[in-house]
This record gives sequence, structure tokens and C-alpha cells, in this order.
Amino acid sequence: MLDFIYYPVSFILWCWHKVFGFVFGESTAVAWILGIIFLTFTVRGIMFKPFVNQVRSMKKMQDFAPEMKKIQKKYANDRQRQAAEMQKLQKEHGVNPLGSCLPMLLQIPVFIGLNHVLRAFTMPPPGGGAKTENYFFSQHDVESYVNAKLFGVNLGEAVYNGVGVVSGGATNVGFHWSVLPVALPLMIVASIATHLTARHSVARQNAASATPQTAIMNKLTMYIFPLGVLVFGALFPLGLLFYWLANNGWTLMQQRLVYTKIDKEEAARKAEAAEKRATLGPKPGQKPTAPKVGQKPVQQKKNQPAQTGSSKKVAKAGSAHGFAQTVPAAAGDGDGATAAAADQTPADASGPNGSKDNGTGVPGLLKDSTRKSGRKRR
Repeated sequence: MLDFIYYPVSFILWCWHKVFGFVFGESTAVAWILGIIFLTFTVRGIMFKPFVNQVRSMKKMQDFAPEMKKIQKKYANDRQRQAAEMQKLQKEHGVNPLGSCLPMLLQIPVFIGLNHVLRAFTMPPPGGGAKTENYFFSQHDVESYVNAKLFGVNLGEAVYNGVGVVSGGATNVGFHWSVLPVALPLMIVASIATHLTARHSVARQNAASATPQTAIMNKLTMYIFPLGVLVFGALFPLGLLFYWLANNGWTLMQQRLVYTKIDKEEAARKAEAAEKRATLGPKPGQKPTAPKVGQKPVQQKKNQPAQTGSSKKVAKAGSAHGFAQTVPAAAGDGDGATAAAADQTPADASGPNGSKDNGTGVPGLLKDSTRKSGRKRR
């Protein structure tokens, strides 16, 4: 029924067994173990690109997790609208939720297929007698696998076998404690590798995007799944334990490499964004186009003193009566400007009786000059 899974898995295992069988001998346990391990690496290598996409998708989802929480809170009583808004948000950020599940979904049929193929080596045929073939494996290959032993234990045996065939066509059923010394270390190491893989993945999660469901899944992956490998590993043939160990070892190393690469890319993007923001500001030594709040006014150039309000009035009044200010006063010295302008005022510009206005429009400006002129006339 699942031959579309069994045949591809069997073919990949057959290829790697032939490669390592040429080096170590086809009937050796080393050739079969390496064949199983490299079957795992082949499948995981094919799924490497989807795994990278999965990590990037998870990273994006963590970045806009606060927006997702707002949608969940806003449409808490309308599940249909909530789902539509979530899909819209994911589409805006270019995230495909199914893409993050693809690597895990692809591993399930491989595990099922390898488990079936390895068990089929030791399962008696329907009509009884010895096993003749197993998908891509010939009868010679079947006998090679059945006779391959690791520390005196057949690779197809488990701590508990339902129905199986050992060397010579004999049937074994039930617990086989002789397998435990070989299987138990593999079960423990596989369980630890499963825990470390899940723990490393959980450590990458954004705390802001955590939900009660996320916390439950984290506990399952970090503790329950490894415990399941330790307990139910007694039901797995030794060859399948090697697959589980190789799969988790590959996953752990792959996560470290991919996460490190993505972290470097993220740091490079942040540095580039900071550099662009810095280039938008004024260069060192460049004057701003507009004065900032609290900034002092720009000083005039040397030998061009600024005019005060009083000196400007004098200049205006002098221009109205036909004379110009020839000696500008220093900035901030209003009395000096008035005195200088008074000394240069002609006598006929004074008003009658030395009035305050004096006809100049500048009250009290020419008082001293008028008095001097009057004494001269007397």
C-alpha cells in the first residue's frame, strides 16, 4: 500500500550499502550501519533548503508576533475573521505557515519507510520459509543483513521483537535481553540528542511571541519526546536506532550552522541600516541648513561689526536728512553710536530752542549739538 515510500527508501539504502560493502564487505555490520547513516544524510541533504526556509519563516513570524497577538485579541470572538486577518498578515510578510512544517512532514514517511524495510529483512514471507527478497534487495542481500552482527547481536533484532527471523530461518518472539547491552546505549544517546535538538530550537524562540500552546509544545519536544525515544526504543531494531541517532545528530549540527548564518545576515543588515541613517545626517564640519533649537546665531565675518538697534536708527535718520553714518559703532555700544552721529550732524538740522524732537524724528539725539550752535550765534 505504501510501496511508493518503501521502494525509494530501499533504493537509497541499497546504493549506500553497495558503496560501503565494496570497502568493508557486504556482510559486515559496518557496511549496513554506514548505509543507514548515509541514507539519513541523503534525505536530510535533500531537505536542507526547505529547512532553511523553515527557519527564515519562523524568524519572520517571531518578528510580527505582537501584531498577531493584537489580531487574536481583537477578533477573539470571531474565529473566522481572526483566521482571515492572520492569513492576510502572513501574506504581507511573505510567510507560508505550511513551509515551516514541510521538513518535519517529509521525515515522517522516511522513518515509516525505513522501519518497514528493516523489519522486512527479518519478517517471514506469507507462505513461510526463508526470506527471498526485500524490495530492491535480492536474497543474497537479505542473507547479508540477517547474518550481520554488532557485538554478537543481529542488526534486525530489538529488545522486544514481535515476530522475526534470525540466522538460519529460526523464529524469535518476545523479549531478548541479550540485545539490551547494545541497544540501551544507543537508546540513551538518541534520547539525549533528541533533547538537545529540541532545546536548541526552543532557545531560539522569541519570548514576545510565546503563547500557552507554545509552552506546552516546548515541554513535549524537550522532555516527552526524548523520554519516548528512551522507552519505545526497545521496540526499534538496532538499525533503526542508528537512523534515529544519525537524524538527530544531523539536525543539531544543521541548526547550529543555519542559525549562525542567519544571525550574521541579520547583524549585517542592521549595520547597513545604521550606516545609511548615518549618511543622511550632516558630514563632520558641515553647517546645518537651519539653526536648531537653542543654537547661537552665526557670527558675522571679521572686520564687519554688527549694527545695534540704536545705530540702525541713526543711520536711517541720517539718510532722511542728507547725511550718512561714516563711523559705525561697535556692536552692543548704543551710546557711542549716538555720540558719533551727533558730532557729524550739520548745524542747520537742529530744531528751534533745542527741542527734544529737533526735526530729526529721533528724540533727544541732537541736543548737545543744538546748544553749541546757539552759543555760537549769540
